[in-house]
Amino acid sequence: MSRIQIYDTTLRDGSQGEGVNFSLQDKLLITQKLDDIGVDFVEGGYPLSNPKDSEYFARVRDLPLKNVQICAFGMTRRKGCAPEDDIGMCALRDAKSPIVTIVGKTWDLHVFEVLHITEEENLAMIRDSIGFLHAEGRKVLYDAEHFFDGFRANPEFALKTVRAAQDAGASTIILCDTNGGRLPEDVAAAVDAVRKELKVPVGIHVHNDGELAVANSLIAVDHGAIQVQGTINGIGERCGNADLISVIGNLALKKGYDVLKPGGLTHLTELSRYVYEIANMNFRNGQAFVGASAFAHKGGMHVHAVNRLSASYEHIPPESVGNQRRVLVSELSGRSNIIAKTTKYQINHDNALMTKILERVQDLENEGYQFEAAEASFDLLVRKQAGAYTPKFERLHYRVNVETIAGQGTVTEATIKLKVNSHTEHVVAEGDGPVNALDSALRKALSTAYPSLEEMQLVDYKVRVINSAEGTAARVRVVIESRDRTDVWSTVGVSENVIEASWLALVDSVEYKLYKDAESSDATT
Repeated sequence: MSRIQIYDTTLRDGSQGEGVNFSLQDKLLITQKLDDIGVDFVEGGYPLSNPKDSEYFARVRDLPLKNVQICAFGMTRRKGCAPEDDIGMCALRDAKSPIVTIVGKTWDLHVFEVLHITEEENLAMIRDSIGFLHAEGRKVLYDAEHFFDGFRANPEFALKTVRAAQDAGASTIILCDTNGGRLPEDVAAAVDAVRKELKVPVGIHVHNDGELAVANSLIAVDHGAIQVQGTINGIGERCGNADLISVIGNLALKKGYDVLKPGGLTHLTELSRYVYEIANMNFRNGQAFVGASAFAHKGGMHVHAVNRLSASYEHIPPESVGNQRRVLVSELSGRSNIIAKTTKYQINHDNALMTKILERVQDLENEGYQFEAAEASFDLLVRKQAGAYTPKFERLHYRVNVETIAGQGTVTEATIKLKVNSHTEHVVAEGDGPVNALDSALRKALSTAYPSLEEMQLVDYKVRVINSAEGTAARVRVVIESRDRTDVWSTVGVSENVIEASWLALVDSVEYKLYKDAESSDATT
């Protein structure tokens, strides 16, 4: 089984994506995570571009790395300047990374129209830069920028540039689709041509402007590339880079190549979400292999088949990439969905109850509810339909007041009156907004009876208008995500009044927490 090298450029190319910004500590943390799963190369940045990247190369040497090799990235020397006098070349040398990746011009359009230099000077810039770093004891990878566009426009010119890089000591030539617009057949033909010309191995670096970055990376490997460059989750400039998550999944599970370290594949989902969190980006639910919806089943016929034979509707076992199967509940659900979701309650032998639950789900979704992203609310719905639900508290009254006071800004206050264990609790709390005030007041009213609520916190709040044609009288759906020390859960509420919808979702969140804690306590006694 052949080994395909995985070269990660999340910290450099990925950071050029819109809205992506990594701190020095972020970069070090991601480097360690990539090392943990067995990535071969991590490109840390361009030492000359900013002090953060320069410091990264000093700090990364202190990490206890076992698998990755750290690469500094930079450009060829400037025109008319010796490498030893070029500040970029000196910065790459002084970064002391064991590997340096040099990018140079391949497309005659850039050489003549952008740099305004001769073909001879361009070739000299490539040879001199690689030769200088090679003489300094660095292993050099050469990124042939715009290679596929250059090869299409002037094959002879493009091939001269990669031969110059090889002759100067580059250990691997990376063919780059910098504009991201080539088709797989273009990539295949160019890789074949280069491999006939060169003795050193080739790699592939593809952008995703044509939504073909992963496909182009895979076909390059099919035609002999031994290294794939890309970013975690495909982040990067414009439409992004090749998503290494999908590249790795396909190479290992579909094509049988050796990638990462043993067991590393099962941490792909964890790695994907880790990078999203560090970058402060939302997860892509529909992301291949690792998305929350990648193995989510909604249609009743699908769920029925998956329950019998998972491979009937899943291209790989979700556990192979550290993901998990999810069964969704909606108005499209059949009995199989309900049975799959209620297994833990040991009630799936009750056909009448299954029908009752399904009909209730369909009625509520007709009103605007959705339980796909609110499984905690569905859990409570099942309890209610099964007669196994007793509210932990009863709402008697609530009021939210928003007032603007001169010189003080906006003040929000919530008053709640509840019945808790036959006692009446009447409390007032302020908040940053109506929902925060309601949350604070509800916790205050319940804190004596249920002290475990102190460890619960709201982490996300989403509002969506359901029937926008109704204007200001439209219904809204509120989804609240909550967490405690061990779990994360979501709840939903629907109403024409956004405060009431928020209250319904908030109450479900608290009720779910209390039921969860009670069951956990019972299990340990």
